[in-house]
Amino acid sequence: MFLLDEQVGEVRVAFTDRHGGLSEGTAASLDLGTRGAGDPDLVTGNFRRLAGALGVDVGQLVTMRQVHGDRVVALDAVPASPPAADALVTRTRGLVLLARAADCVPVVLADPAAGVAAVAHAGRVGMSAGVVPAVVAAARDLGAGRGLRAWIGPRVCGRCYEVPERMRAEVARIEPESWSTTSWGTPALDVAAGVLAQLRRLGVPAVDIADPLGPDRACTIESDDLFSYRRQGPHAGRQAGLVHLQP
Repeated sequence: MFLLDEQVGEVRVAFTDRHGGLSEGTAASLDLGTRGAGDPDLVTGNFRRLAGALGVDVGQLVTMRQVHGDRVVALDAVPASPPAADALVTRTRGLVLLARAADCVPVVLADPAAGVAAVAHAGRVGMSAGVVPAVVAAARDLGAGRGLRAWIGPRVCGRCYEVPERMRAEVARIEPESWSTTSWGTPALDVAAGVLAQLRRLGVPAVDIADPLGPDRACTIESDDLFSYRRQGPHAGRQAGLVHLQP
C-alpha cells in the first residue's frame, strides 16, 4: 500500500502504490482516483482501506478536483465537496490531505513544529504555472518557518517523459532544470527536477523518493507497482501523496 510511510514529529507523510485495494482491471487495485476504469464503489472501498491503514476515519481524508493549475486552498475543516485546486494547506489537526497522480509529481510539505501541512499536484502545466511556489507561500502565510520541508513522490522520470521539442523548450524557458532527454535520445522533460529546483530556490529542503527507492521504482512508466496514464491509458488508476497533521 505504501511506497513511503514516514513519521516526523506529529506529522505522518506517505505515498501509496497500486497494491492493497479492491479495484480490478487496469485500475487494480488501490485506485484512489475518480477517472479510472474501476467501479466507484470499489474506489470508495479503497479509501476506506487507506483510512484504516492510517488509523483515521474515512471522512478525514480530503481530496481535490485537480485542474492542472496553481490554485491553493487553505482548509480549516473537511470541505463539503472536493475543491477545484492543485494544492491544499492546513493547520487543522486530524485532516489527511491527498494529492493524486498517475505520472505527475505529488508533493507533500510539512512544518511539524509549526503545525502546518500541505500537498500539491505538480504536473508539467502546474509546475510551469508555479503551484509549488504558491503552496510554499501559503504554508508560510499559515506560520510555517525554517522547519518547512518537502517530499517528492513517484512520477514519470526525465528519461521516459518524451515531449515535442517545442514543448521542452517552452517549459525549460520557465524552469531550466526540467530540460531532459529520453533514454532513447529524444526531447523530454523532468518535472520532478523542476520541482526540486523550485524548492531549493525557496529554501525548502526536500526528500526525493527516487533516492531511497532508485529511479526505476519511482518512475510510473518503469514500475508496474505504480499507475501510469502514459503506460496504461485513460483508464489508469491514481496513487496519492498524503500528509496527516495528527491530533
